[in-house]
Amino acid sequence: MCGIVGIVGRSPVNQSIYDALLMLQHRGQDAAGIVTCDGDGHLHLRKDNGLVRDVFATHHMQRLQGNMGIGHVRYPTAGSSSSAEAQPFYVNSPYGITLGHNGNLTNTQALKRELFEQDRRHINTESDSEILLNIFAQELLRLDGLRIGADEVFAAVRGVHRRCQGAYAVIAMIAGRGIVGFRDPFGIRPVVFGQRETAEGVEYMIASESVALDTLGFSLIRDLEPGEAVYVDVAGNLHTRQCADDPRYSTCIFEYVYFARPDSVIDNVFVHRARMRMGNRLGQKILREWPDHDIDVIIPIPDTGRTVAIEMAHVMGLKYREGFIKNRYIGRTFIMPGQTQRRKSVRQKLNAIAMEFKGKNVLLIDDSIVRGTTSREIVMMARDAGARKVYFASAAPPIRHPNVYGIDMPAANELIAHDRTEDEVCAAIGADRLIYQDLPDLIEAVRKGNPKLARFDCSVFDGDYVTGIGPDYFTALEVRRNDNAKQQREKDYAVLDLHNNA
Repeated sequence: MCGIVGIVGRSPVNQSIYDALLMLQHRGQDAAGIVTCDGDGHLHLRKDNGLVRDVFATHHMQRLQGNMGIGHVRYPTAGSSSSAEAQPFYVNSPYGITLGHNGNLTNTQALKRELFEQDRRHINTESDSEILLNIFAQELLRLDGLRIGADEVFAAVRGVHRRCQGAYAVIAMIAGRGIVGFRDPFGIRPVVFGQRETAEGVEYMIASESVALDTLGFSLIRDLEPGEAVYVDVAGNLHTRQCADDPRYSTCIFEYVYFARPDSVIDNVFVHRARMRMGNRLGQKILREWPDHDIDVIIPIPDTGRTVAIEMAHVMGLKYREGFIKNRYIGRTFIMPGQTQRRKSVRQKLNAIAMEFKGKNVLLIDDSIVRGTTSREIVMMARDAGARKVYFASAAPPIRHPNVYGIDMPAANELIAHDRTEDEVCAAIGADRLIYQDLPDLIEAVRKGNPKLARFDCSVFDGDYVTGIGPDYFTALEVRRNDNAKQQREKDYAVLDLHNNA
């Protein structure tokens, strides 16, 4: 999962892009990058591993000159956490193009061969984003002439849709021409755009989430439709066009469960309200299936479990208490490679307030259960703090299948619910009782905000992949995503980074 932003302004955009990336930091904590374009068409790039605040120093910001630019925050879905994989990527032909991408292509190997054999293009990293950039560049190159306008840009996006499979939300900048944003034909990953009025004229922003627009004073125009593209030229003219033959909504439902900030709006659904409805439906399920429960208090696992827990407490007529204090300087734990590191991180990230647990039957609420490592540690922490019984509820259904559209969930055999019953998962995390959200309830909790959303990507729950995935893909994915493989790649790239920085 990544965060992307692009701005066509009337004054220098470096600070605005930096501030927008801070608002999108939750979408990627591995690397960050900004590239700007000045009035002469020269590109200025800074990217590296680390958080936004660590990657950009004052002298870096001073060199990011220009009224147009794009930014990216990343965690490694494909490739690794080497700084060589940090985005935006750049290709000089044609015209000079930089690109940032959120999502994951599922036909990367075929595209890589195609780019070499047909287009004579060399791919230098393991990132599918570099492949996507070269596909877009090659589609532009097919158009004869030096003129690049909205028609040419949209024709190139249409070519990307024909060739690329999977999930992709993209912002690309063509040096001296403008910025384009586009979304895959299923709309799996989110993209919004908006504008703000300045004394010099109208400025436009394209971003992963509406919260990036809100905090910088941009008014949200709308989400991009599946398959649609938006192009803002250097003169500040806005163009939009549908570029896919058969677009249909299949937004990733996990955006609403976990990834998106609660103050964002995705496809006209307020994320905060969707999570409230998740809590309402989960609370109703417990009252229906366990009317004689002995729960004393509901405690959320911060932060994404909080909205769900508050609404559950209201529906069930129970006390709501904050039982864990979060260290906000620790990253999201399911992103971290290696079980040992994740266990250690949970204890560093959360600390229990013993008085809220001692002698009580507590119901812990989390957004989801992935590997189960975090859940198991938290149940142990609750018991260590003196809880008499520890129940656990998940705002999402059991995650039984890997994600192939941009969320770096582990191989199927590392998912705790894979090939396990709910009772077996409950025993594995050490809880006295486990309650999962039902998938139809989750879907309706989100869809109520926008009935137009007829379908969602729920593949991690039901194994139904909207783009169609062959069995060979999952075999390769399992090899790539298991913890041992990730740890070996991290060692290899650490050596490479040391060599490159020597």
